[in-house]
Amino acid sequence: MSDLPSAIHPDILPRLDPEYVAIHNTHLAHRVPPHMIPWHPDIRKAPYIPGGSSVRTVGAVKDINLQNCKIRAFIPEGTPPPKGWPVILYIHGGGWTLGSIDTLNSFISRQCKENNCVSVALDYRLAPENPYPAAVEDTIDALKFIYYNGKTEFNVNVNKIAVGGSSSGGNLAAIACLKAQELTPPIPIIFQLLLVPVIDNTASVTDERYPSWKECQNTVWLNEGRMMWFRNMYLPDPATRTEPDNSPIFASDALLAKVPPAYISVCELDILRDEGIAYGEKLKSLGVKVEAKVYPGAPHQILGMDAALKVGKQQADDAIKAVGDAFKAA
Repeated sequence: MSDLPSAIHPDILPRLDPEYVAIHNTHLAHRVPPHMIPWHPDIRKAPYIPGGSSVRTVGAVKDINLQNCKIRAFIPEGTPPPKGWPVILYIHGGGWTLGSIDTLNSFISRQCKENNCVSVALDYRLAPENPYPAAVEDTIDALKFIYYNGKTEFNVNVNKIAVGGSSSGGNLAAIACLKAQELTPPIPIIFQLLLVPVIDNTASVTDERYPSWKECQNTVWLNEGRMMWFRNMYLPDPATRTEPDNSPIFASDALLAKVPPAYISVCELDILRDEGIAYGEKLKSLGVKVEAKVYPGAPHQILGMDAALKVGKQQADDAIKAVGDAFKAA
């Protein structure tokens, strides 16, 4: 194995998509992973994943400051439907620690353009400065703002709200679908898009429930060390890790049975693969409509590489279609 700090481990190399391997060796193998250096907020300034597509041109972009966070709405061109645009709140990944309102703007703006919906990015507070429950609180604040102010601010149809997210953002999206039911009044969500989500913050390499943790402990980008670093940043108190606001798979069956239909997208060489699959199976067993897809040869972060990887583009295409189909059916 190469002595480069992010060299591909021989356990994983033969199974990785060859397109990804070439990009990794050129652009990522020399990077020092954030969990291998002392924490400093400047770690967030590191270059993003290479190979992402450009931000799409939409009708308007509007940033709004909320109590503790900010949202950015991408608004379609043209005239909205009589009842307003459908809307998706999309939450970025980064282990609740990295990322910003700019993360995945290409994908979020594409949702807006191709699905003729208002697509809202959330700039939630990050750990370790703001550990749990800050990110959950900001997610619910953004959801409430869309529900109560979306018609006035963006001309949205508040009966056509979807939520989605990637990685830690997928975790927050799943949690939003649970907590929305408990609000007074409840906020109706019609669909959830969970891309490589964190579902169980008690998972480990010795956990037989999720074989992908052991199988992919040496995978690229999100290996065991990096995932545990994120978890310890966001959830410094291990006692909180079984709470449904951190690990949605531990929510009551009564709440889980009432979540909206889900599209769950996981990657074969992602440590999180099996917890995403398990969540889909649990929801299905409770009568929730679920579509799940595994992307072969793919590591965790391919959505951000959709201009360079065929499998990344396919994941993005499938996610765009899933949301569009949900809006058409609503």
